[in-house]
Amino acid sequence: MNPVVLGALLAFTAVALGAFGSHALRETLPLERLATFETGVRYQMYHGLGLLALGALPRRTWRAAPLLFGGSLLFSGSLYLLVATGQNWWGAVAPLGGLLQLAGWGLLAYLSLRLGR
Repeated sequence: MNPVVLGALLAFTAVALGAFGSHALRETLPLERLATFETGVRYQMYHGLGLLALGALPRRTWRAAPLLFGGSLLFSGSLYLLVATGQNWWGAVAPLGGLLQLAGWGLLAYLSLRLGR
C-alpha cells in the first residue's frame, strides 16, 4: 500500500469532515458529541500526515501503512458513527482502532531501527 495515497485520502477526508462538523454540526450537536467528532477528525489528520511522512522512508517501512490506515478508519470511523447514530457502544470499538495505530507506530519504530534509520 502506498502510504502517500493513503495519507492523502485520510487528510482530504479529515479536512472535509472537519469543515462539515464546524459548519453543519456545530448548531445541532451537544458540545460533548461535537468534541467526540473533533477528536476523530484530529486523529485522522495526525495519521494522514504520518502516512505522508512514511512515504519518504524506505519502502520496507511501508509495512506499517496498513496498520496506521486501518487503525485510523476504525478509531475515527467508530467515533463518527457514535456521533451520527447516538449509539454509545461504538465507543467500545475506538480502542481497537487505537491498538492498530499503536501497532503501526511500533512496527515503524522496529523497522526503522532494524534498517538503521
